[in-house]
Amino acid sequence: MPDVGEGLTEAEILKWYVQPGDTVTDGQVVCEVETAKAAVELPIPFDGTVHELLFPEGTTVDVGQVIISVNVGGGAEPAEPAAPAAAAAPAQEPVAEPAAEQAPEGRQPVLVGYGVAASSTKRRARKGAVVPGQAAAAIQGELNGHGGAATAARPLAKPPVRKLAKDLGVDLATVVPTGPDGIITREDVHKAAAPAPAAPAPVVEAPVPAPAAAPVAAPAAAVSSDARETRIPIKGVRKATAAAMVGSAFTAPHVTEFITFDITRTMKLVEELKSDRDMAGLRVNPLLLIAKAVLVAMKRNPDVNAAWDEAAQEIVLKHYVNLGIAAATPRGLIVPNIKDAHAQTLPELSKSLSELVSTAREGKTTPAAMQGGTFTITNVGVFGVDTGTPIINPGESAILAVGAIKFQPWVHKGKVKPRQVTTLALSFDHRLIDGELGSKFLADVAAILEQPKRLITWA
Repeated sequence: MPDVGEGLTEAEILKWYVQPGDTVTDGQVVCEVETAKAAVELPIPFDGTVHELLFPEGTTVDVGQVIISVNVGGGAEPAEPAAPAAAAAPAQEPVAEPAAEQAPEGRQPVLVGYGVAASSTKRRARKGAVVPGQAAAAIQGELNGHGGAATAARPLAKPPVRKLAKDLGVDLATVVPTGPDGIITREDVHKAAAPAPAAPAPVVEAPVPAPAAAPVAAPAAAVSSDARETRIPIKGVRKATAAAMVGSAFTAPHVTEFITFDITRTMKLVEELKSDRDMAGLRVNPLLLIAKAVLVAMKRNPDVNAAWDEAAQEIVLKHYVNLGIAAATPRGLIVPNIKDAHAQTLPELSKSLSELVSTAREGKTTPAAMQGGTFTITNVGVFGVDTGTPIINPGESAILAVGAIKFQPWVHKGKVKPRQVTTLALSFDHRLIDGELGSKFLADVAAILEQPKRLITWA
């Protein structure tokens, strides 16, 4: 199990795509795992034949443990893999030494973030001549989080289509593809699901037991239910989120302030920008201008963008803004962030927001995309909620909750008129931000959204 950095120590094996005896090629995705940050696919850095799967689906495995062994040479049947030795290797070491020696020329097995995998994004045919001999190699693998590699052994489908198939109980190996280059489409999955749920093909679905490993079947305790209660194990993203929220709530002294204001002019600007040719093809919505207002207000109140270093007993002022956007996904709440958002133009910010949201919905957000945030926006208004008291993302100084935008009676130019109104809630760490600074920052965000021309005059 590779170390992807960011302090992660374990991952759950969600699905095996290979079985003992299968031929694998360098860069082929062999399994999907879920860390505390995201679900990612694990490619193999060798050509050879799968010898053994050491853990079944549903098992949580520590970083450094051997999870699969591959025959990359020829000769007698390989000996049992030395799991303890591999587990004891430093996180940065890509594989056990014998495997490294057998790796194809010009391609060294690496972990993502520790080197270049030039061939990992190229599709290769799965079937082919097996390299003579059977020298065994236990691997740690490499993790890319994008699932860009694929082979003929694994049905070709985009992440949303894979999720649809999983939800409908359809085995993609049984689906006849109609898309270009043999890609399975949503319509293909629906057709396969129409008569009856496809039975899982053993090549893909049934993990093979190791001699001393746990039973092959996924743990029955994954979800336990009776007539009155259902128990769901806390793990993966939900477990990490829970720990982070508890740590933040009981470490940083939270203060929350609210402001309700007329956002009508900003909503009119949103409609104007949608027809602006400079924004053609880009997604324009209220969140885009709210994010820009936050960046302008932060420039006017730079001390808001800070972090508390407990170990060094220092306040760290950040001269850059990595803007986090809270996203609800099927695997739980995640907060990817836009790196250096302060330096982006409005069209660039729109593109970044769109990519962030689409990647999160597909479940392909990488751990790196969720690290290093400095300030977060959470949009509870999309659920029809007026406001809330958000918990600060660990390592940051504040979080802004955006409430629902609704028509309400409002005094405008001395008369009561229906105006579009919303409420912002700012939670901030009182060790870093006192009441005056927090109030000024929140008031500035609201003032910009009340009079969006301030995006120009205050920038």
